Order: sequence, then structure tokens, then C-alpha cells
Amino acid sequence: MRWIIGLGNPGAAYETTRHNVGFFVVDELARRWNAGAYQNKCKALVAEARVQDIRVSLIKPMTYMNLSGESVRAFMDYFKVRLEDAIVVYDDLDTQAGRIRLRYQGSAGGHNGIKSIIQHTGTQTFNRVRMGISRPKPGIAITDYVLSPFAKAEASEVKRMVEEAADAIEFSLTHTFEQTMAKFNSRSAE
Repeated sequence: MRWIIGLGNPGAAYETTRHNVGFFVVDELARRWNAGAYQNKCKALVAEARVQDIRVSLIKPMTYMNLSGESVRAFMDYFKVRLEDAIVVYDDLDTQAGRIRLRYQGSAGGHNGIKSIIQHTGTQTFNRVRMGISRPKPGIAITDYVLSPFAKAEASEVKRMVEEAADAIEFSLTHTFEQTMAKFNSRSAE
């Protein structure tokens, strides 16, 4: 089984915020793959899909961003799945807005959701799709920025970025993550 974790915050107040682009990607995959309805499991909303005979779980932790690792750990323990079969999708201040960057290891880089996953899994080695949101302009607090909605002018760029991330994850189901990084990191740099 493969599992895709989109990081975000639950609730209508956060639905369209920069911090929730991980949820956007998981919802896009659920739409593409005609996934079943989301169910409450392991402190998350989980939808199941079958893609080219591969069982895939789509996961949106409901623990709030800073505690995302609780849901990841609960899912691992309950379903006895390996972290190397997962991909975590999340917003990244250090990636240019509209770009995606794939990595398979590294520190949290100040991202509290990733910090929580590292804390609960005991490793920094797991597949990631970083969704670029860039840094805010000087004088704007990071917390306010990530918890603010995208501007209407950014809508088409965000849609394209979400589709590209979903394309990368689809590709990764039948290719190694290294092959996926080679293809999509170079594409996003163009």
C-alpha cells in the first residue's frame, strides 16, 4: 500500500490558506482517482483509491499542522505500513511560489508539521513534495502569512502547482522516487 499525506489545518477558517496546499493536492488526487469518501481514522480523514492495481490511502491529518506526526504515527502503527511508502505534501516558504521541489530527506527547515513527523517517526528520511509559497514581504509575520488565503491573482498559479504535484505523485506510483525527483524537480525549475 502507498500513502499520501497532505498537511494542513482542519476547519473552514483554514480551508483556502497557504498552509493547506497539502490538503489541496490530496483532494485533487481523490478527485482524479475517484477515491471513496473520506473516513475518520487515525486522527485523520482518510480516503482509499486503487490506481493501476496499487492501493493508495489519501490522508489529511486533523490534528492541526503542529501535531501532524501524531496522525502519521497512528496510521503507521494501525495499518503496519512503512514510511518509505509514503509521500508528505506541504507548503514551503523557501521554495518559490508556484514551484514544487521533491526531496527524500532533510531537516524540518522550520516547518512545524514536518518537525512533528520527524519527532513521531524518529527519522528525517521520507519522501516529500514541497509546495512553494515563498516568504512574505518584510513586516508580515510568518504565522499570519501562512494562515492567510491565496490572493485571487495567484489562483491560476496555485492550480497549476497543485496539478503538477499531483502529476508527480501519480508518476511516483510506477517509478522510483529518485526518477520522480529527476523528472519533476527539473520541470519545476524551468
